[in-house]
Amino acid sequence: MENSSPVSFKGQFLMAMPLLLDQNFYQTVTCICEYTPAGAVGVVINRVHPSLSGKDIFNELNIESTSASELIPIHIGGPVHMGEIFVLHTPPFGWEGCFMITSTLAMSNTRDILEAVAMGRGPKSFIIALGCAGWGPGQLESEIKQNAWLTSPVFEEIIFDIPIETRWEEAMKKVGVDPAMLLATSGHA
Repeated sequence: MENSSPVSFKGQFLMAMPLLLDQNFYQTVTCICEYTPAGAVGVVINRVHPSLSGKDIFNELNIESTSASELIPIHIGGPVHMGEIFVLHTPPFGWEGCFMITSTLAMSNTRDILEAVAMGRGPKSFIIALGCAGWGPGQLESEIKQNAWLTSPVFEEIIFDIPIETRWEEAMKKVGVDPAMLLATSGHA
């Protein structure tokens, strides 16, 4: 008997192909946090807000913070729900709004994790993002078929250990794609 269950993109990276010129996603890496027949939700991991830092977020929410946590960069997680905060993180996973992505990666968006991060007591590895990326039913599959995205498993070291400006290139290399070759050939017949 054939297994006809659909492919799930939860826990996958989407790397934007060079021909995807939408300014929200050009050369982005997105971590897919949820994937159901109703659509998909992800967080872009390689775009940082040019003027916001942890201090701005913690002040806005009246959360006490340490001077070190005030310097945390704030990511632009995508063009949807731009006023909402999403935290991609490693253990611990006991936060009120903790949603597991893989066995070692979760997304949370409740005050308790933000308070812990602000005081330096949060997860060892995390990124804070404003907004997320979203796809309606069948939209992501259609975009993948049109070669807008390359998919791969999530690599946590790319989210947390690689400099932001090289995450797209490193994610591509991780799956055996040389971005320089893609960029050199895009747009040529």
